[in-house]
Amino acid sequence: MTEKEEAIKKLKIRVTPIGNGTAIDHIRPGMGLRIVEILGMNSKEVGAIALNTETQKRKEKRKDLILMENRFLTEEELNKIKLLARDATVNTIKNYKVTKKERLGLPTKVQGVLECINPNCITNHEEIKTMFFIKKNPVQAKCFYCETAMDDTEIEKYIKK
Repeated sequence: MTEKEEAIKKLKIRVTPIGNGTAIDHIRPGMGLRIVEILGMNSKEVGAIALNTETQKRKEKRKDLILMENRFLTEEELNKIKLLARDATVNTIKNYKVTKKERLGLPTKVQGVLECINPNCITNHEEIKTMFFIKKNPVQAKCFYCETAMDDTEIEKYIKK
């Protein structure tokens, strides 16, 4: 039995595992497509993208799943996902085996990931990388430069592509 066949048997799911790349699991239903869009992914650069929306495993709640063959995430991309899908899990896969598993959460600070909603903010007029501090309860992003705060809905809307 090949490594791929063993991985399929072990997982017991309807999604074909990838040999090398990244799997983003436990994404809130409907958010998977937004993540693919934000990451600017297409099948030509990645090799293969599988977006399985609203999968259901046994009696667990529904979720989205993204498999990216031969594609690994940068720190900036990971921060974008943390803002959109803080309950997700990111798995790094090499030779059909998970080599790293990271349960996400909100970052405390992000740089170059969000656009400031304040039209007068210096980041909207000069070549300055944005920086935001993230609060958890309630979720809020506060601009380092102008101190404008954004709520969860605005954060989703103003993530840079």
